[in-house]
Amino acid sequence: MSSTPDLELKERIKILPSLPGVYRFLNADGKIIYIGKAKNLKTRVSQYFHSENSLSAKTKVMVSKIADIKYTVVENEEDALLLENNLIKEFQPRYNVMLKDGKTYPWICVKSEPFPRVFVTRKMSKDRSTYFGPYSSALHAHNLVELVKSLYYLRDCKLDLSAETIAIRKYRPCLKYHIGKCKAPCVGLFDSAQYMSQITDIFAILKGETTSLLKELRNEMQRAADELRFEDAYLFKSRMETLSNHYSKSLVTNQSLSNIDIFSMIFESNFAFGNYIRIVKGNIVQSLNIELKMQIEEDPAKLLSIFITDIHSKFGDSSIEIIVPYMPDAEVLRKKCHVPQRGDKLNLLKLSEKNAAQLKQDKMKQEEVLRPEEFHSRILETLMKDLSMTALPVHIECFDNSNIQGKYAVSSCVVFKNGVPSKKDYRHFNVKYVVGANDFATMKEVINRRYSRMLAENSELPQLIVIDGGRGQLNYAYETLCELGIEDKITIIGIAKRLEELIIPGDPHPLFLNKNSPSLRLIMHLRNEAHRFGITHHRNIRSKGQISTGLRSIPGVGDKTAQKLLSRFKSLAAIKRASLEEIQAVVGMSVAQKIIAALDSSLQTNPE
Repeated sequence: MSSTPDLELKERIKILPSLPGVYRFLNADGKIIYIGKAKNLKTRVSQYFHSENSLSAKTKVMVSKIADIKYTVVENEEDALLLENNLIKEFQPRYNVMLKDGKTYPWICVKSEPFPRVFVTRKMSKDRSTYFGPYSSALHAHNLVELVKSLYYLRDCKLDLSAETIAIRKYRPCLKYHIGKCKAPCVGLFDSAQYMSQITDIFAILKGETTSLLKELRNEMQRAADELRFEDAYLFKSRMETLSNHYSKSLVTNQSLSNIDIFSMIFESNFAFGNYIRIVKGNIVQSLNIELKMQIEEDPAKLLSIFITDIHSKFGDSSIEIIVPYMPDAEVLRKKCHVPQRGDKLNLLKLSEKNAAQLKQDKMKQEEVLRPEEFHSRILETLMKDLSMTALPVHIECFDNSNIQGKYAVSSCVVFKNGVPSKKDYRHFNVKYVVGANDFATMKEVINRRYSRMLAENSELPQLIVIDGGRGQLNYAYETLCELGIEDKITIIGIAKRLEELIIPGDPHPLFLNKNSPSLRLIMHLRNEAHRFGITHHRNIRSKGQISTGLRSIPGVGDKTAQKLLSRFKSLAAIKRASLEEIQAVVGMSVAQKIIAALDSSLQTNPE
């Protein structure tokens, strides 16, 4: 272990050895803030100081806090990997990846004693007992113990069942004996050889090696049936069925695949979500989801190495092959890693990725409920990154046009602030200057009216504008922003309906985001909300227009009179229900009589 505190930091790097090892960055208080491994200490550490332009903002902050460097040289990369893992767990540096998993995992213990007990425990003692696990799910461990107890006659008591105590008849059979769950070895009714043959079978079950056991049970069943021992034959048959039913639930591929570990990872902002599955004889015997939080930018290959190393330190490594979506950065792990392209192994990887995606979805739903501000902030950060924006899009506006063959043309503007709808800021626009069905000119008019007014009122402009439409509408909207001189202050994109692709002004190639991306889901939410808001307003305008047209067909009723009636009664049905005196108060007696007569005639012709 070495330290070089007497020289300037960059000078110290020059004398670092070109050997594999683990380095530790310390701050001015002497506290470890980051631990990393390297095949070549000098080369790896120098990258933090000689390639500053390629570092992320968070990594630059971390580098600025480094006051001292310590390192430990090891024999090979495998030792470096293990030492790094142990030191991170011990010191938990601020800038290292946090594996959000502080649980203690259950084991199944087969106790080293006469007539061994089988039970679940979270403490692994050095008492010559045999331990299986650890299991990522306590439920799975308990289910396995219940399975073996349903198949075999096992004791639960903690009595001293030495040969001497059994010989002197110190104990009496308990209730389990009387209900047929135990064969009372405590009083010599079940000898040690018979009991230990059960334990041999239980070892096979807990290892997932059930094929030979099922074959043996089938032979015993047939032998008992041939000898007319039908009760024994039924017992063997019941054990076969119980065993088969339990393991058929986790059978995912052919039995030839055994001792295989599968790791997958998916990423969201500064979080990674990983899944680990262990396969024995075609069965899933372990599965674990884990969340990793990145304090600084980390390479996916490095994160995968950290994930694999941590899991193997917890659960051991008995695998002959590791299936991964891409190769980890640790060369020692690559020797066993394989990226499948087809077949059962690819299906297993997809299953693992499905579990990782489900973990991500569950965590995001949980965060949305418990920490909504953090949840929406994370989505906005992802959106800013996806669209290469320079400012966080805390204020987003989306526009949508509606018309029927050029009539009743309206446009809607919905506003999202901090990732959620701000309905008090929603606006409708009745198109004033465009004649006919011209979505391009309509968009130009609406954008100009919206932002020229905001500029005149010195209102805060949005960071992002979303146009529900294709490249034509987007180009007209962008042209309007240029005319207003604010094209550099606002990012503007279009979203096309057919493939949900995003259109960027001046870029001939659309941007495709992952269908499950929170960025795309937010943009689609904006688009759908703008469409809903616009259609509702358009339906109201169209309805009023049709009613107004119907009223104007009555002699003496013009545009102004029709509008007065609609303002007072809101609908044609309400006008029909109104009395002569109520209508007269709005339009006068002469016109009111004509309206009543016309509406009465309409009711007789078209009774409801």
